[in-house]
Amino acid sequence: MASEKTEATHSTNRRVWQLAWPSILSNLLFTTVGFMHIKIVAGLGTSSVAAVTTGHRVFFLIQAILMGLSVAATAIIARHWGAKDVRRAEIVTWTTLGFSIALGALLSLPALIAPRAIAGLFGLDDQTTAFAAGFIFWLGVFNVFAAINMMLGTALRAIGDVITPLWYLLFSSILNISFAYCLAFGIGPLPALGVSGIAAGGGFGALLVTAVFVYRWWQGRYALKAVKEASIDWVTTRQLVSIGAPAIIEQGAVQLAFLVFFSIVAKYGTSAYAAYGIGISLVSFSIVIGFGFGIAAATIVGQQLGAGQPQLAIKAGWRSLRMALVAMTSLSVILVSVAEDLARFMIADEEVVQLTVAFIYIIAIVQPIMACEFTLSGALRGAGDTRFPLLATLCGIFLGRLIPAWIAASLGLSVYWIFAVMILDYGIKALMLTLRFRSGKWLDIRLSANKSKPTA
Repeated sequence: MASEKTEATHSTNRRVWQLAWPSILSNLLFTTVGFMHIKIVAGLGTSSVAAVTTGHRVFFLIQAILMGLSVAATAIIARHWGAKDVRRAEIVTWTTLGFSIALGALLSLPALIAPRAIAGLFGLDDQTTAFAAGFIFWLGVFNVFAAINMMLGTALRAIGDVITPLWYLLFSSILNISFAYCLAFGIGPLPALGVSGIAAGGGFGALLVTAVFVYRWWQGRYALKAVKEASIDWVTTRQLVSIGAPAIIEQGAVQLAFLVFFSIVAKYGTSAYAAYGIGISLVSFSIVIGFGFGIAAATIVGQQLGAGQPQLAIKAGWRSLRMALVAMTSLSVILVSVAEDLARFMIADEEVVQLTVAFIYIIAIVQPIMACEFTLSGALRGAGDTRFPLLATLCGIFLGRLIPAWIAASLGLSVYWIFAVMILDYGIKALMLTLRFRSGKWLDIRLSANKSKPTA
């Protein structure tokens, strides 16, 4: 009996790791792209770094809203795949793709129509605002293609195919960085577009990869086939809205809160603003660990519930958390040990370097707490419980981040106190999610839009 239990534990660990490591690597590639964008423009000055940081925040806001839809798609597709209902999983994929195209186009409109107005919300100087506006415009041009790529990758990961999306992301990252560099500095016959070139080049690279991805999917090259029916399944649509709406609101609220938080940081000057942007890009390399285990937890929990194995779903959630804690804690130690070297690698400005180092030290404290938040929120979303993570996120953002940051700024405290409030933010979220997962109430969630039980 003991040997069977040990083998079951090892089997769960292997499954978690098999799903986690490609997701970790995928997020690492995504983070590397953002890191290289900042590194590319660092030689153009602090204003260019601040502009790219601003553009990335707008990009993350758009992507976060689309990620809310992907959360619902993951839960539904994984559940159907676990129940061996392949046809239903394919219909959900088709419907999700159509939904994402419409949503991506809608989200692109403000960036295309009023990029300067959006950039002006951050309270930066005129030059930085102009640079950021160019980045935001080109973001809007290519956003639909990014949405398509995200949803196809989400669908394949939900059925356990994490390798195929990884390959496409690898090629996309290489092309993104290459084209971004060429258009930023005008390599060969290409014009030197500066900050705008970062977004234009990166977007064009993503377009090329997305075209190949869609073509191969349409040709039936993957386990999840294209339905090839020009119709939307309205039952699936209702499910996506019911499960995805809280996740969309959550992700949108997070990014909007980040924008407000950025505006508070910006009041301390361009150096503090640039340091925060650089710090975020650096610590994201450890944060992706949490995202990876969160995706693994969501996939396995959804599949196990679809297969009628709730106890295995619970076990998968806790196992994912333990593995994430070990990994993120270890990496946080490494990150702290090389904090100053990383900061100096990114930029030569001494004031920005010191602020960046301080930010890395503070965020390192939060890494184990982040592991808890990312992993357990992923597990809950995989079960279709998207409302409680929304509640936890809103409590953390407002009670732990924005209100304390506003108070600190009003009292004239240093920017270090602004950075430090993130500890309280993630702590509140982690505590609430742990209690929720331990309660087991998420096991009663139903995917049908008409039968969903309250989750609060």
